[in-house]
Amino acid sequence: MTSDTGQIDWGHWVVRVVAFIIDGVLLAIVAAIIGGIFALATLFGGGFGFFFGGAGFIAFSFLWGVLLLLYFVLLDTYWGATIGKRILGLQVQTMNGGRIPLDKSFIRNISKIFWLFLLLDWLVGIATPGDKRQKFLDRYAGAIVVQTKQPFVPPPPPPPPPPT
Repeated sequence: MTSDTGQIDWGHWVVRVVAFIIDGVLLAIVAAIIGGIFALATLFGGGFGFFFGGAGFIAFSFLWGVLLLLYFVLLDTYWGATIGKRILGLQVQTMNGGRIPLDKSFIRNISKIFWLFLLLDWLVGIATPGDKRQKFLDRYAGAIVVQTKQPFVPPPPPPPPPPT
């Protein structure tokens, strides 16, 4: 899966996007629960308009972005991958194969705070010279996402019992 030839490995990017979608859905559920708790607290506290108007959407978007950033930074640093990456057999490493430190993880993940920044990070990484498996901030942080094993596939069902 190396990209030394300058060719874009689209399969690698598809797997990374699917892993991100898995992680995003998990965190959107968590953010919705937390947002719902705050909305109920605000509703019963008399601040009805804040969560049911445009400010509620902005608050939810901000909360989701902060959750994404914390989730990715902490799991990439201490576990080597997020849940989505683990399911799909991906791992975040330094360029020499080591575990990524907290500061480098923060640098590579800061673009996840807002979807447009993340999209630009991916596009600039793909469009500029360098390893085509890295987004721009991966290069800056000296990190890379590698395929360490095949994506999770459930085991086949057991064979049927022999006829009696």
